[in-house]
Amino acid sequence: VVMSNCHVGAHSVLFPNVVLYPGTHVESHCTIHAGAVIGADGFSYHPTEKGLVKVPQVGSVRIQSGVEIGANTTIDRATLGVTRIGTGTKLDNLVQIGHNVVMGSHCVMASQSGIAGSSTLGNKVLMGAQSGVSGHVSVCDNTMLAGRAGVISDIKEPGIYSGAPSMNH
Repeated sequence: VVMSNCHVGAHSVLFPNVVLYPGTHVESHCTIHAGAVIGADGFSYHPTEKGLVKVPQVGSVRIQSGVEIGANTTIDRATLGVTRIGTGTKLDNLVQIGHNVVMGSHCVMASQSGIAGSSTLGNKVLMGAQSGVSGHVSVCDNTMLAGRAGVISDIKEPGIYSGAPSMNH
């Protein structure tokens, strides 16, 4: 399903049951596998005395050229700006990217890994299976997160990080 105001670049392939929500922009030479959902609302609620109120998600998603997105992966639209997946990035099946995330170029995320909202990954960040980055965190270029690593604070020095909370290996 390609909804209104979407763009799909030349030589990009969308497999069955992919959904591009309104305003999603996919550049050239991208592959999006079955069941991926790009541009759904981010998980954002404001607590009030009467309960939770949904924060409108009116931003967009931009998938840069050469990106591959695995089956049943989800990428949330930004609250206001753009959720961005950098050139040449490869996402395995069952990956979750939260709203307002900015990923650099040539990153790799293995199955069941995720990035919470408003986090930033530099270029060439590798995330092992079931690793996670919490919200509002930055991970610098050339960093590897081992399987099941849990990042809860900024990573400012390249290296291999493991554990939960993650530590320089």
